[in-house]
Amino acid sequence: MTIVLEAEVRTDIGKGSSRRQRRLENKVPAIIYGGKKDPQNISFMHNHLIKALEDESIYASVFNVKVNKTVENVILKDLQRHPFKPKILHLDLQRVSDTDVLVKMIPIHFLNHDTAKGLEDGGILNHNMSQVEVKCKVKDLPPYIEVDVGNMELNDVIHLSQITLPKGVELTVDVTDQQHDFPVVSIHLPKVVQIEEEVQEEAAAEGEEGEVVAGAEGEAAAAAGEGTKSPESKDNAEAKDAHSAKPEDKQS
Repeated sequence: MTIVLEAEVRTDIGKGSSRRQRRLENKVPAIIYGGKKDPQNISFMHNHLIKALEDESIYASVFNVKVNKTVENVILKDLQRHPFKPKILHLDLQRVSDTDVLVKMIPIHFLNHDTAKGLEDGGILNHNMSQVEVKCKVKDLPPYIEVDVGNMELNDVIHLSQITLPKGVELTVDVTDQQHDFPVVSIHLPKVVQIEEEVQEEAAAEGEEGEVVAGAEGEAAAAAGEGTKSPESKDNAEAKDAHSAKPEDKQS
């Protein structure tokens, strides 16, 4: 459903007039330009505009502005907000026709976000991108791009080249170049879990190495002990053998 905003012509222009409209009349100054018409200064009721801006499609799609009896097809080109108050200060709107070609940032909607297979294995879904830049004619401009993550398993990644675009819509980057084929969404274990698993694996590997080294050192020590007996030890051993020898062995 196309959004329709009603506006009125603003004849009193300038910074002072804009401040008065915002402060005293609760209106938001704006300008419409483009096409083959002259720029037109208009204003919106602030509460109506705030309500319309709650619909995210207004940021990425064509909507209608009704000025008196004239309806203009426009896109939002610029939006100025108050730095800390919930107020809109100014709008820039561009006239468009169905045959115009636009380059626009489009939001991404992730389908089956809560039922992705990798979540059952403890994974976390990471939205690497929340919007994507596309190029298309005005009549083909989608309000959003859908990406289904339901079949994603642990360590899966969906790149730009893997998303399905509506007919007539193309990306502004060359995804055949891997450097520009950016990840859109991925699913991995939390970093804390990964670190704990790596530590456990390292500890297990060190334990196995320690057992091997200890065994080798023990064998080496035993061999060294046999090969380095002192002369005194040898004499004692020979004396013990002579003492335990049989009498006939001594007579012979």
